[in-house]
Amino acid sequence: MTILKYVDFVNPNYKPKETDLICTFAVEPEGISLKEAAGGVAAESSVGTWTELTTIQPYVEKLAATVFSIKGNTIKIAYPIELFEAGNMPNILSSVAGNVFGLKALKNLRLLDIEFPKALLDSFKGPAYGIKGIRELVKVPKRPLVGTIIKPKLGLKTVDHAKVAYNAWAGGCDVVKDDENLSSQKFNPFEDRLVQTLESRDKAQKETGECKVYMVNITAETDIMLKRAQAVVDQGGEYVMVDILTCGWSALQTLRNQNFPFVLHAHRAGHAAFTKNPLHGIAMKPIATVSRVIGVDQLHVGTVVGKMSETQQEVLENIDACKSSMGNLRPVLPVASGGLHPRLVPALLKTFGNDVVLQAGGGIHGNPLGTVS
Repeated sequence: MTILKYVDFVNPNYKPKETDLICTFAVEPEGISLKEAAGGVAAESSVGTWTELTTIQPYVEKLAATVFSIKGNTIKIAYPIELFEAGNMPNILSSVAGNVFGLKALKNLRLLDIEFPKALLDSFKGPAYGIKGIRELVKVPKRPLVGTIIKPKLGLKTVDHAKVAYNAWAGGCDVVKDDENLSSQKFNPFEDRLVQTLESRDKAQKETGECKVYMVNITAETDIMLKRAQAVVDQGGEYVMVDILTCGWSALQTLRNQNFPFVLHAHRAGHAAFTKNPLHGIAMKPIATVSRVIGVDQLHVGTVVGKMSETQQEVLENIDACKSSMGNLRPVLPVASGGLHPRLVPALLKTFGNDVVLQAGGGIHGNPLGTVS
């Protein structure tokens, strides 16, 4: 009979295996020691629970997660790969980012990073295009891409939406994007918007001689989203956007696994519910990592200088999650968006370099001379 206590999940002498999944957490205990709290996170996210178990078999012990590093309140946990179903992101996150956040013995818990072993990475699609593929598609080899979001975000009729898009492309934008909460409302139905805005794209391409792309928002219930994705392909669209957090990881993975021939742009609407409290929740970096593993091509990562609240360090970490070496996965193109205007461009380029989509909504449509200016 084997009995496992929380502290049994802590072993500073453990050397992680190449096949282990590694998570970094910030832990703040409530009424217990840091060591016990750290072990509790490892236990509750693997094979343990709140009480000492008499049902644990020796072969189950081998699947226990191990806290192998405690520095201040930052801990690292190694998870044996056998704990997870390959190619199943909801399963993985239900373990490492699930019930542990609600433990009474923890005042705060924050997932700071997640590192996937190659064997798990290989079970996911990853980005279809990545930075290189996007640049080849839009025929922009070096400079940042310039984009805008249709404003006002809601309320425009389809014909006016398409006109705003045309003016943005005619004025020099590479990319025009729907906002995150535009789907298929009565004032601007999806099918009509897709057709008319792509007609505006074609007109702008013919007049400027430049490649123009439209990121139509296909966010919806999964079956409907897949039908909208096919409609984009049928109408000659090269891009879609998805609100990845409100759709959910399962829906995102289902969409990516269809191998549609378009760039997948990820909007992170709702992320601050996880990320904004610096002591608790999930940092944006692991969200970016998971998005890349599943297979988005572009991802909003913050701006530092815009209207959102992330720090320079946080944005740099998000960029790193998009672009750093990660098995055979292509790098994701970071997107800076939220309160941007032309005077912020030098600071943005200092942070991002040229591999970025600079997206300005009000910063373009708020020009007194009009969008095209």
